[in-house]
Amino acid sequence: MPSRARAPGRRVRRLALALVALVLATAAALGGLWLATPDPGPLARENPRTTALIAQRQAEAKARRRAFRPRQAWVGLDRVSPRLVEAVLASEDANFFGHEGLDWEAIRLAAEHDLKEHRFARGASTLTQQLAKNLWLGTEKSLLRKAKEAVLAAKLERALSKRRILALYLNVAEWDDGVFGVEAGARARFGVSAASLSTAQAVVMASILPAPRKVDLANPSSWLKHRARRLLDRMRAAGRVTAEEHLRASSELERILAGPTPADDLEEPPEDDAPLAPAPVAASAG
Repeated sequence: MPSRARAPGRRVRRLALALVALVLATAAALGGLWLATPDPGPLARENPRTTALIAQRQAEAKARRRAFRPRQAWVGLDRVSPRLVEAVLASEDANFFGHEGLDWEAIRLAAEHDLKEHRFARGASTLTQQLAKNLWLGTEKSLLRKAKEAVLAAKLERALSKRRILALYLNVAEWDDGVFGVEAGARARFGVSAASLSTAQAVVMASILPAPRKVDLANPSSWLKHRARRLLDRMRAAGRVTAEEHLRASSELERILAGPTPADDLEEPPEDDAPLAPAPVAASAG
C-alpha cells in the first residue's frame, strides 16, 4: 500500500522535472539565438547598405536569367505622407505603438482563426518582425526562421525607438518587383514622391504590401479592391480621416481601381514569394 501511495507522487515529480527541463532548454535555445543574431544597435544611426530581401531577389533573378536592378531612395518620416503612415499601421500593425515586438493578442486571434479554417490562413507578424525578416532573414518559411524573427524583433525594440523602426520599415519594404522603400514605391506606382501621396494613393500603397510583386494597378484584382476599400473605411471609423475626406478618397480610389480584373483573379492575396516568370529568351538572328 505505501508503494502505491508513493506512485502518484513520483509521477508528479517526474512531470515537474520534465517541465523544468523544457523551460531550461527553451531558455538556453533563446539565449543562443540572442547571441547568434545580429546586433541592431548601429541602425539607430546608420541606414543599412542592403538587406537580406534584396540579396534574395537578386539571387532569384540571376537563377531565372532575369535582369534585376533594385530601386531604392531613403527618406525620413518627415518626407512621407502622414496618411501613408496611418494606412500602413492600420493595415499591418494597428497596435505597433503598444507592443514590444510581438503582438500576443494578434497571435492568439490568428491561431484561433487558423484552427477554425484548418490551415495557416492569417499571419500575425508585427512591423518589427517584418523589418527583421526584410533586413536579415529573407522569406524562407521555417520554425527556426520564425524563432530568429521573434528574437530579432525583441532586439530591435530594445535598441531603437518606435519612430526609427517605422522609418526603417518604410524604407526597406518591397513595393513592386525590384522596388524597395516608400519613396521609390510611390514614384513607381503613382509618379509622385512619398510626401505627395493622396489619401487614396496611400491606401492603395498600404493595401499592396501582402503581395506587392503580384499587383498590377492596370488590372487590379478583387482582393486588392476589397482590401483597399475596407482599409479606407477602417481609417474613417478610427477617425483618421473625416467624412468629407473619406468621400473624396473613395471617389479617387474607384478611379485608381477602375481597370478590368485579371484573368487569374483572386479573392485573397496570393503567395508573393512564388517565383516570377523567367525573362523571355531572345531569338537568335538569322
